[in-house]
Amino acid sequence: MLDLFLKGGPVMYPLLACSIIAMTFVIERAIFWIQSDRSRNQALVDEVLELCRVGNWDMVRVKVTGSKDYLIRILISGILHREFSMTKAMESAAADEIRTMRRYMGILDTMITVSTLLGFLGTVTGIIYSFESLGATVIEHPETVAIGIAQALITTAAGLIIAILTVFPYNYFNSRIEDAALSIEKYATSLEIVYKKLIQDTDNEEAPK
Repeated sequence: MLDLFLKGGPVMYPLLACSIIAMTFVIERAIFWIQSDRSRNQALVDEVLELCRVGNWDMVRVKVTGSKDYLIRILISGILHREFSMTKAMESAAADEIRTMRRYMGILDTMITVSTLLGFLGTVTGIIYSFESLGATVIEHPETVAIGIAQALITTAAGLIIAILTVFPYNYFNSRIEDAALSIEKYATSLEIVYKKLIQDTDNEEAPK
């Protein structure tokens, strides 16, 4: 591996940096989603909606204490601001959660693009080196042409490998963000419906007969 790295020429050093950066943030995002999955509590989300349906706000507060579920955080934001603007409060909380989920995704996207471009740059520099050798020393030292070709192929392969190995987790993380956004929309809408129904029932009970 070291021999291949050295044969790839100077472009291999920024490619190495790209691979380290990509691997670092892939691991970071993987840990983030593992922790997010562990903190998810679907039963608690359903229970909170049921408590909201009957207007038992004190029990909601007791139940959600210590929860790290992002859906719970969003629902609680809406509940706390239910008398002012439940929808706006949940939209703001959801935006914060999605922003956290998208953290470092731009870096991974950049590494995919840059590693590919660096691979092609290595191809160009390797071919340039080969043509320079072809004109100068091909008769006495034909191996110099092979060195340039090898450099071109190695850097291209390295850049593509980094991009390919990064694009799979990148797309997976994006799919998780999309799924989370759909879940947020679903349960935020459910809370709004439940709360509106509660208000209507309360108004009907208080209305004079």
